[in-house]
Formats: sequence, C-alpha cells, structure tokens
Amino acid sequence: MRYQMRQKIFSFGDDYAVLDEAGNAAFYIDGRAFSFGKKLSVLDANRNEVAFIEQKLFSWGPTYEIYRGEDLAAVVKKELFTFLSCKFTVDVPGPNDLEAKGSFTDMEYTFSRGRGPVATVSKRWFALSDTYGIDIADGEDDALIVASAVVIDLVCHGDNKRH
Repeated sequence: MRYQMRQKIFSFGDDYAVLDEAGNAAFYIDGRAFSFGKKLSVLDANRNEVAFIEQKLFSWGPTYEIYRGEDLAAVVKKELFTFLSCKFTVDVPGPNDLEAKGSFTDMEYTFSRGRGPVATVSKRWFALSDTYGIDIADGEDDALIVASAVVIDLVCHGDNKRH
C-alpha cells in the first residue's frame, strides 16, 4: 500500500495527515503539544487510536516506544555507534525486528527485515518539503511502519531541524 504523509505546519504539537494512494484519509498522527517528552496518537480514518508513540526520556540516544493499547508493540532506536552511516532499529516482540537504513536527512530510506525490504520512504515525488511517500509491502503492519516513520522524522527533522 502506498501512503502520502504530510506534516501539518500550523498546528500545536507534531501532527501529520496520512493519505492512501486514492487520496483518502488513512491515518492521523496527533501530537500532544504540552507534554513531558514527545507523545503522539496514531489514529485510523475513523479517529480510533491504533497506536501510541512515547519518547523514552532517559536512554542512550533517541528512543521511542510504540504501544498498541497497553502492550508494547515496538521500540524504535537510533543506533549511536555506526561507522559512516546512520540506522534505526525497530525492535518488535519476537523475531520480526526491522532495520531502517538510507539517507534520513533526505527522507530516502528503506525498512528491511532480514535480507528483504518491507517498506520504502521517499520525498522524491513530492515538491513540498514536509511531504513524503511510504510504500509498504502487502501483509506488513502498516500502522507500525507509519508510526516508525513518524519517529524517524521526529528524530532527524524535529524542532529546528525541519526543512
């Protein structure tokens, strides 16, 4: 499935609208403006919460937890000690961890599991600097990958780092 994710410029907190390839609302990301650390709700098209993102404040390097209800669904962490590259891990319960590699400053990267890619993120096709596409393979957890892409955007382009 292909999605278009766009950050809402004039909003309090970190808010995003995610459209499917037909231009219909698929997800909303609602950031809390006044909270200790970043906290965001991932809502479906009917505004039901499907995931919750929370910044882990006291950790080595940028770390966020993604919850489904009360259950921890993933921990997204920027690797600190990588040689000449940058990467993020998406640690999910069980053996299905993801790794994101590529050019995060240009928002051109791939989520992979094992040897195969499961999603790509790209700004290549969009003229607006706050818009990018997410192409997710069939059978993957779309909400989890969208939430992970939001975390990467927050870490790489948050606050004064926005283009």
